[in-house]
Amino acid sequence: MAKAIHSMIRVLDEARSVGFYQKAFGLDVAERLDFETFTLVYLSNAASDFEIELTVNKGRTEPYVLGDGYGHLAVSVADLDSENDRLGALGLNPKKIVEFNRDGAFIARFFFIEDPDGYKIEVLERRGRFK
Repeated sequence: MAKAIHSMIRVLDEARSVGFYQKAFGLDVAERLDFETFTLVYLSNAASDFEIELTVNKGRTEPYVLGDGYGHLAVSVADLDSENDRLGALGLNPKKIVEFNRDGAFIARFFFIEDPDGYKIEVLERRGRFK
């Protein structure tokens, strides 16, 4: 059976992106592999084995076009309200908390935030299927 291990995103500025993911989600550099034309930076924390792989293409100066196919990454937190407040206090501009229901049944509470390159990250309350 396959096990999900990481998701890769391309970023322009390694330090800016590493700083964002560390401040926002407590992700630290697990490994950094430097090559002639690109650098791979793997970010993780003790909460999960899953990693974010940042790919930094050397010499790239133009922002990446995310297009209309990219959706989002998702993380879960124990206290959604406190996390939204914390990220707001850090100046990271989290969006408004949304409660998602269908036919009167609770599905999820969440908000979105964007990283420095415009990638959307859904922050879900740890509840129901989103543990």
